[in-house]
Amino acid sequence: MHHGGMELEAVMNRLEALGNESVRARNRKRGAQDDRQFGVMMGNIRKLAKEVGRDHELALELWATGNIDARLLAILLLTLKKLTEAELDKMVRNADFVQVAEWLDSYVVRKRADREVFREGWQNDPNIWAARAGWSLTAERIGKDAGGLDLDGLLDRIEAEMALAHPEPQWTMNNCLAGIGIHHAPLRERAISIGEKLGVLRDYPTPKGCTSPFAPLWIEEMVRRNG
Repeated sequence: MHHGGMELEAVMNRLEALGNESVRARNRKRGAQDDRQFGVMMGNIRKLAKEVGRDHELALELWATGNIDARLLAILLLTLKKLTEAELDKMVRNADFVQVAEWLDSYVVRKRADREVFREGWQNDPNIWAARAGWSLTAERIGKDAGGLDLDGLLDRIEAEMALAHPEPQWTMNNCLAGIGIHHAPLRERAISIGEKLGVLRDYPTPKGCTSPFAPLWIEEMVRRNG
């Protein structure tokens, strides 16, 4: 290890000092256990990441603690090229908290040149976090470069599986459904009717001025906006 234990300990102490009860309470609502979080605001995690600087070994040590705040910081400190396929696969599978899964998706998985290697395997995986990541990568392809994707087949699967899917992969499956409706006009009606039939996220609490994640409303809003 190129670290004395102090460095990890010092960073954990900093995170703990930044903890905030209102953030902890919000995380608890999203399934976080208190023994795995300090409740640090995202902005403070970003500031601390700038201060610490890129440090791949420290990032892996932070990830290994299982602490949510340490893992968010780890995601910002690691070096993409140093992360092996096996390490990435393991991180995706045990992300274990929605914010960690989101950051891992945005800052690591989607920036990997080899992400397509994982996409289908994850999408078909019984592990809910792997499935979430796989469907998220498929949603990205649907929006950017759908060549080679069987969109009809994806709609068949979504129609058959989404209503009963675990909330984690259900969220990114729904992103695929909306994406097909938004970006692929010939399939728009079918995507909307699947969304209506399944009713997934129909009652999702949506702040004023935000777009509902309920696919039919989301599709119609984006199509209107893109005119």
